[in-house]
Amino acid sequence: MSKSSHILALFGDFEEATHTIEALRDASIPGFSMRDVTLKSPIDHPECADALGRRPVYIQIFSLLGAVLGSGLGFLGISSAQANFLRQQRGFFPIVPIPPDMVITYELFILGSVFFTITACLVMWRIYRVRTDLYDVQISLDKIGILVAADPKAIARLREIFTSHHALEISETN
Repeated sequence: MSKSSHILALFGDFEEATHTIEALRDASIPGFSMRDVTLKSPIDHPECADALGRRPVYIQIFSLLGAVLGSGLGFLGISSAQANFLRQQRGFFPIVPIPPDMVITYELFILGSVFFTITACLVMWRIYRVRTDLYDVQISLDKIGILVAADPKAIARLREIFTSHHALEISETN
């Protein structure tokens, strides 16, 4: 299934946009998924976002993974570097002194967490993807836009839903 077509509908009434999102959610259109619906607005609208439904966020898992890997591998690296000096006389000091190593381990904990979080943000937010040219300046002013990526066969049915919910303007690309 190729999702190469996009359709953008502008609404002046936020309640009508919410009803449109609910109609899209209830419609069973082949080649269309609610994951491909994007709400564009100059301000936050919690009622419209609630109609879109919860979308999973995995960035916290990457932050935790980075923190665990950063601190674990950091402490392993520090202690292995200190353990290489086993042939030298230590004067009754421990081979791997824990309190001084915890400072560097903490710094690597933070560094690993930040590095993995930034990487996850770039990947999960899909910053690198090719974006559609569909945008209307009115969205920046006072309108709300619903952008849908769908199969070209589903565009006609999506257009019907948008017109039945009184969209001010509908534009599409292939």
